[in-house]
Amino acid sequence: MTNNDEIQDELGNNHIATSAQNPIREDAFAISDEDKINAIKKDVESILKTLGMDLNDDSLKGTPNRVAKMFVKEIFGGLNPNKKPSSSTFQNNYKYGEMLVEKNITLYSTCEHHLLPIVGRAHVAYISNGTVVGLSKMNRIVDYFAKRPQVQERLTMQIVQELQKVLNTEDVACVIDAKHLCVNSRGIRDIESSTVTSEFGGKFKDEQTRREFLDYIRLDTNF
Repeated sequence: MTNNDEIQDELGNNHIATSAQNPIREDAFAISDEDKINAIKKDVESILKTLGMDLNDDSLKGTPNRVAKMFVKEIFGGLNPNKKPSSSTFQNNYKYGEMLVEKNITLYSTCEHHLLPIVGRAHVAYISNGTVVGLSKMNRIVDYFAKRPQVQERLTMQIVQELQKVLNTEDVACVIDAKHLCVNSRGIRDIESSTVTSEFGGKFKDEQTRREFLDYIRLDTNF
């Protein structure tokens, strides 16, 4: 391994992100999904052949195509802005003024450093300033930003920023507790550890409000 490779590997192990936005090229959508699938299929074939796998075996024949379709249409589908959930909101006609919490949102993402799964739970809350959003929309926003190569810190921020924009309020919070298979299944191979990240906006920066949120999700963590 060259010195530069060692440096890049160490940066990945240290969980460093270079931006609050995903590093997507400007020409990312210059080709169709089908063209991407065909290109990725060839790349996966090359990887498996390099590893010495026999692609004539019945079990492996369809693997390159399955992986390519999974990358484009499923686990990295959140890269496509056309798949972003619509941001319909409603007037808070019942004048509910307390915190609304959607907790234990199932989260599946992929570590952008090793392309291994991130699996956990997201807990999201907001305080309405006059508008509300459908409960399932919060789950869909989490899922959309999770379905891309990610860093958990960035994902947490993106969920909060999107809901702040949708609800036109700074009073949004998110906590994510997730296992990273790049830690659990390789490297240190610690299967018990998980990573907790948080982003608190507006009123959630107040200690009492933040503590109320954390009490709701029963996550005894000092922030």
